[in-house]
Amino acid sequence: MKHNCFFLLLIFSITAVAQQGEFFSVKKDSSGFILSEKGASALAALPLKCIDREYPNKTNHTSHEEKDHVMTPKKLHPAFYGCFDWHSCVHGHWMLIRLLKEFPHLPEAYMIRAAINETITEDNIAAEVRYFDDDLNKGWERTYGWAWLLKLDEELSTWNDVDGKKWHQLLQPLTETIVNLWMNFLPKQTYPNRTGVHPNTAFGLVFALDYARTSKNSQFEEAIITHARRIFLKDKNAPTEWEPDGSDFLSPSLEEADLMRRILPQHEFVAWFNKFISLQGIRHLTQLPIVSDRNDYQIVHLDGLCFSRSWCMKGIAKTLPQNDARRKLLQRSAIRHLASALPHVAAGSYGGGHWLASFAVYALVD
Repeated sequence: MKHNCFFLLLIFSITAVAQQGEFFSVKKDSSGFILSEKGASALAALPLKCIDREYPNKTNHTSHEEKDHVMTPKKLHPAFYGCFDWHSCVHGHWMLIRLLKEFPHLPEAYMIRAAINETITEDNIAAEVRYFDDDLNKGWERTYGWAWLLKLDEELSTWNDVDGKKWHQLLQPLTETIVNLWMNFLPKQTYPNRTGVHPNTAFGLVFALDYARTSKNSQFEEAIITHARRIFLKDKNAPTEWEPDGSDFLSPSLEEADLMRRILPQHEFVAWFNKFISLQGIRHLTQLPIVSDRNDYQIVHLDGLCFSRSWCMKGIAKTLPQNDARRKLLQRSAIRHLASALPHVAAGSYGGGHWLASFAVYALVD
């Protein structure tokens, strides 16, 4: 009963904070957002609530035989078993670390450090590496979970903190495993995945590229850029009117543009973007998705779509020339999408509560 009352209070608090404008503010030039400490504290409560919650759980595990089929989520993934699935647990870790970096004196700071000290350990990471070493699992979590693991490592690598440095060092065997898997996969990916869910190629490459540049892994960076140009550079006339699908949390067209703005010089990107998405297509994407049931684990993905559209629109707008009319259109839409979804981060069931806060934080602080 106390657990349910706390969760209801959390829902009310997040909604109230967002509605009162205390959760975040918009920069004067509309180029981004400023997350408040009160907002950060409310959001941090969500992954803290599930980072060690084993059930319900979606493992997507492929079994060799009975003995590994009956393994519990925690036995399969001792580091990242919580928050319903592996990738959500990974980006829950990323979110907590990012918030600690932004707000060192966050009231939840002690709880965050204590929780991560239990999950990121030498033995736990070694077990995660062994899982990927199995032949049946080399494509597991490709590429969404891979992307978030590299984002977590990137965040730790730029943090001058005793715990952060320790966790970063402990994570290296798993990070190296993911980079090697990705390097082996890139030459074999003949066709990109253009869905609005986990396997989306462009989303994964964005995070991988960010990691490669931060870690100064020039070989990985060059492989990503070459691959992205090969599979996306000739694209034009994106069918934006097909978006969104009923379970999208990513926009296939905006994710691709968000990637290409990172790898092309500005003038080349603008020329590519002019052919890729029409003004009519952009206007279609500025329409807010309808989330009819936030207790449905698939439909609630559309709240996440609001956040990912927001960060893509913000980044694309920043890349366009100052006098480009699409710049303000995208900036206004980025604000509107974020503001519309933020009050609902914890408004539904565990289907949204276990992951949406990470998307909200990335949209706010990226």
